[in-house]
Amino acid sequence: MSKTTYLFKALFIVSLIVLMLPLAGVSAKEKQFDPFEMSISEISEALNRKEITSEELVEIYLERINTYDQQGPKINSIISINKQAIKTAKQLDKEREKSGTRGKLHGIPIVVKDNIDVKGMPTTGGSVALKNAYPKEDAFVIKKLKDEGAIILAKTNMSELAASYGRLGYSSLGGLTLNPYNLNRDASGSSSGSAAAVASNFAVFGLGTDTSASVRGPANVTGLVGIRPTLGLVSRSGVIPSSLNFDTVGPMARSVEDAAIALSVLAGVDKHDDKTLSAKEHIVKDYSKSLDSTALQNSKIGIAVDFFGGNAEVDKITNDAIEKMEKMGAEVVPVSFSEIVQYAWTPIVGPVNDADFKSDFEDYLKQLPKNQPKTLEEIIKISESPKVLNSATPVNPGRIAGYKTALEQADFKDSEEYNKIVYEDMPAVRNELESIVKKEELDAFVFPTMSCPASSRFDQEDPTYVCEAYDTYAASYVASAAGFPEVTVPAGTTKEDVPVGISFMGLAFSEQSLLNLAYSFEQEVQARTLPETTPYFEVDLDSKLK
Repeated sequence: MSKTTYLFKALFIVSLIVLMLPLAGVSAKEKQFDPFEMSISEISEALNRKEITSEELVEIYLERINTYDQQGPKINSIISINKQAIKTAKQLDKEREKSGTRGKLHGIPIVVKDNIDVKGMPTTGGSVALKNAYPKEDAFVIKKLKDEGAIILAKTNMSELAASYGRLGYSSLGGLTLNPYNLNRDASGSSSGSAAAVASNFAVFGLGTDTSASVRGPANVTGLVGIRPTLGLVSRSGVIPSSLNFDTVGPMARSVEDAAIALSVLAGVDKHDDKTLSAKEHIVKDYSKSLDSTALQNSKIGIAVDFFGGNAEVDKITNDAIEKMEKMGAEVVPVSFSEIVQYAWTPIVGPVNDADFKSDFEDYLKQLPKNQPKTLEEIIKISESPKVLNSATPVNPGRIAGYKTALEQADFKDSEEYNKIVYEDMPAVRNELESIVKKEELDAFVFPTMSCPASSRFDQEDPTYVCEAYDTYAASYVASAAGFPEVTVPAGTTKEDVPVGISFMGLAFSEQSLLNLAYSFEQEVQARTLPETTPYFEVDLDSKLK
């Protein structure tokens, strides 16, 4: 045998051995796999094929957070990192190898709004007064996510204690979250951090909470799909409340499918949240399983005309979306609401929220360790202390005024007027919507999620921002007042590169139908764009994992 032939055979054997080595020994960089813009299903399949590990996923997202959230454009969406995330990822990698997966979310890193309890991490609500408030256990929804194998990567910034008062996405503990699509605009509120983080690919999906618009608004202005579920479909135990008459937890994701997968895990009956008892017969095991791209064919949509006219670009994007739905086979009819529905904040959402806040919030505070604030008065005292007022990020004066209003309105909860709103006016809103759906034989209502694009940051004016609406969030109060579900999905982008979404709203527990319609629209239009401030980059995992 010649030396050349011998060398060739030796090289062939060595190459064959290398090819036969387990994929787990090859870095994600060498495999050229990156989770950027990947769906839950795509990442889950890659994990199963050993193209990447959960540990590597966590490292990639942490590197993106370091590069774009804490440096560079400084999106400032993250309020705290879970120090156990890498350890948890390693454990889930071993578990996958040994006994398989827990579910679709096994080893998937997510972010969580910082008013939802995660054991081992403080739940601050963005308030400096609660910076050391460590909950005794996970919120019900966090337990469900962990049981499915999700990794809580980080907690996200938010409007302080879920109310913006003119400073959308600002808190005394986290500062201001920026919109990754346009740094001169806000990321809406109050779930600003989760929305900005998911849009920037800092995690696979995120959790927000929605009282009057707090999932839908941020999702709308950051090009995401956001779901406000039917009141009672998802538990609120272990969540800092604003008003339990309106509060719900909802997912934000880069696609309808991912949002549907997340909702499937979140939905469930919780003995500690009485509202969820009514959902038992309505929960769908997997909202993603039967998503229908043809759902808009032969559907009938009611266009809520009351919520147009705030901004010409938003109106055009929405009208173009409606035209596309018609071309897909949908029948559209204009519908209009009564004044109490059109302007639901003033007669319903605002006064009930103010009346509920003190008692609902203090019931939550009672669960905290002894050294933490137990009353709203204590929160106000800390918020108005010289140390906080003179800090780089003092409490929003409007938020403090809101606390004081809640103190003044606490007795209103025992009044006849309050009972009339809750037991007569809110059911009247539901009845009106149900009557319109029945009369017109509608599958859903459609409208621009917000009447105007993302607004200027509170700390600097953007002269390109135009809004002529009396309240850009007016449409959102309808689902809140009724307790009905709403799904927002990207529909287009303004000339200032700010995303605009449209909403599909339906009757109680119509999530599957709404998700089908939203999915059908999404698949046809593909309106989601990428924020230029947080682009793709390769992470050197070889050095990270050494």
